[in-house]
Amino acid sequence: MIKLNNLFGTKIGIDLGTSTTKVAAYSGEIIYEQPTVVAISKKDNVVVAVGEEAQSMIGRAPETILVVRPMKDGAIADYLITQALLQHCLRETVGKTIVKPETMICAPVGITPVHRDSVRDASEAAGARQPTHIIPEPLAAAIGAEVPIGSADGAMVVDIGGGRAEAAVISMFGMVAKGSIRVGGDKLDQAIQRYLSSRHELVIGERTAEQIKIQIGSAITVDNPEKIRVRGKHLTGQPRIVTIDSNEIAKSLREPLLQIVSLIRGVLEQTEPELSSDIAERGILITGGSANLRGLGVYLREMLQVACYIAESPEDVVVRGAAIALDFAPAIERIMLSATDELYVTSRQM
Repeated sequence: MIKLNNLFGTKIGIDLGTSTTKVAAYSGEIIYEQPTVVAISKKDNVVVAVGEEAQSMIGRAPETILVVRPMKDGAIADYLITQALLQHCLRETVGKTIVKPETMICAPVGITPVHRDSVRDASEAAGARQPTHIIPEPLAAAIGAEVPIGSADGAMVVDIGGGRAEAAVISMFGMVAKGSIRVGGDKLDQAIQRYLSSRHELVIGERTAEQIKIQIGSAITVDNPEKIRVRGKHLTGQPRIVTIDSNEIAKSLREPLLQIVSLIRGVLEQTEPELSSDIAERGILITGGSANLRGLGVYLREMLQVACYIAESPEDVVVRGAAIALDFAPAIERIMLSATDELYVTSRQM
């Protein structure tokens, strides 16, 4: 982590993700990156650990300590703990200072006014300058990936984070069609857990599932799949080790990946023909940490029959875009305030 010199004020972007929280300086440099996990004492509600230290306690903490992920599906699930997390972010990156940092925080495309106010309140209570600016994640991703969002040509961005997948068609600084579902990296991990339980009678934790996804996860099957030995416990409770391959993981991820395909199709159906032709020519930009899943670009291209390409460092473009977007804060605020007038495709059941 890097601490900034805040003598004359600092501009930062924050991606308060379901699985990972990141902070970027105005230059685009990532200055903070930690798991979105907080450990608190049940006795007096005191925060005892944040980030990697708290994550290491998952499944290992004593009964006196509660390990919490304060963000759920990209939204604040626990206000006070989220505030404590943001305080930790600002303390580690900006420190104590007279001049509070100007902050842009990413939010889901379907953010409600209540959630938007909760994000602002938590940020400002943690020490950010008023007002805290809010930006939809796909728009931040487009800016971070240097997509010319001010152009009249249509550009489509799909951001797949830890808790949600979001898609938006962007033109002239606005989102002309957008959608969001509660399917992201966490749902991929859960799909792996379910598969191993049903196919191999092996019970594993969420961290093990995530490591399997990172090491051999794939969206497509291949002729020579990678293999890995996985430790867990049998359904009877006995310790067990099994060997699985990447083709099995690809099969286990079929359902959540199809839900993401349906999201993209739904947004495309709401897009005007002129903008659709732009997308057909330029392709679809895929961002977010889950965009690193092997073969995802190939899978989406085959399913959608549209060119799909993965952004460079896809896990970082959203937070970088948020920091850069402080230059466009007034225009983005207008977009957020008029969000209810825009086309919005969503599935609350997912």
